[in-house]
Amino acid sequence: MTPIDVPIDHGGALAEAMARHGGTASEWLDLSTGISPFSLPLPEIAPDAWRRLPERAEVARVCELAQRHYGGSVLPVAVPGTQAAIQLLPWLRPHAENIAIVSPTYGEYARSYGRMGMAAKPVPTLEAAAQLQVAAVILANPNNPDGRETPRDDIFGFCRAHRHKLVIVDEAFADMRQDLSMAGAAGIEPNLIVLRSFGKFFGLAGVRLGFVFAEPKLAAIVQERLGPWAVSGPALAIAAHAYSRLDLVRDLRSRIEAAHAMTRSALNKAGVQIAGETASFFLCEVGDGAAMRETLASHRILVRAFDHSPSRIRVGLVPDDLAAVRLRETFRIARRA
Repeated sequence: MTPIDVPIDHGGALAEAMARHGGTASEWLDLSTGISPFSLPLPEIAPDAWRRLPERAEVARVCELAQRHYGGSVLPVAVPGTQAAIQLLPWLRPHAENIAIVSPTYGEYARSYGRMGMAAKPVPTLEAAAQLQVAAVILANPNNPDGRETPRDDIFGFCRAHRHKLVIVDEAFADMRQDLSMAGAAGIEPNLIVLRSFGKFFGLAGVRLGFVFAEPKLAAIVQERLGPWAVSGPALAIAAHAYSRLDLVRDLRSRIEAAHAMTRSALNKAGVQIAGETASFFLCEVGDGAAMRETLASHRILVRAFDHSPSRIRVGLVPDDLAAVRLRETFRIARRA
């Protein structure tokens, strides 16, 4: 596990890749994140959104729209990105000694609890977490980076059988799999917390926006820790636009599905073994993940490698046919090398 004083190597570090391998941003094909390669068209933002602090009514309206969009049973708490919510999770049970994380997965969960002196125990499944005396269990669904999916019935059953444990489900990559979402149960199941990301699906990660669905007492802790004006006025305006335009949402879904198919085809034609996937990325078995990452980077294609899965890399979605051909042919060169 990465020490809490050592930054985790995330995807999207394009500036570092350019410093190492050269080129300009326009010459690189960045497939290192699970962020959609397509962005929702931005609305015209009123000048007042930049000049003044957002009103409570504006925040409430966007939370209502998010509740409808994600199928929530309670109003969520708006947060400046789900990473901000992850930083606050330990405060939901501040005196806990141990938590469990269904692993391998996103590394920031363990770091957040480690800062509070809590031990994060990796477990392979929810069933394994049931055997531990822990205060909380964290599950990413679908999981990053292997795309593992946990059925809703399994999560419901776990919540009800382990009322003393908080069950935190991160649905950052669930926008294309609403059948997996537990957002509608958060607030009904008192020990369930669901995190939803705005930027990944809408291709607007720079907006820094997310939502936390939870029963009122837990939601109040998150809100109190955030403080006032946690989410910017422009972010609220963009979210209100996104959640109100079902035509644009449908178009994004179609484009992501097409990009997923193109990426899968490129990997298959290059002879790359797919070990897992979500609608937003593929986990590939390549023998030596770090070496393959460097080889692809020498051709100015950026992917993600992992310390916990050293034989694998994660590949995001190509945006078009030209990028698909480039990925396919570069993989062929890399595999021959």
